Amino acid sequence: MEEITFKINTEYIHLIQLLKASGALGTGGIAKLVVEDGLVKYNGEVDYRKRLKVKPGDIVEFDSYKILVE
Repeated sequence: MEEITFKINTEYIHLIQLLKASGALGTGGIAKLVVEDGLVKYNGEVDYRKRLKVKPGDIVEFDSYKILVE
């Protein structure tokens, strides 16, 4: 599993934006689909909310990626 540390300069980033910006997925449209299909874990649990507010300290997992948000 590839670990990515992703730093944000705001209070939060939406889940689909994080998946795209971190390089885990190429487009926001694909990110939306994988979230809707339940293929993304947020802090160890499957989450279907595309506009979920991901904050520093959270962990997002998709496929072979583990994204640590700082």
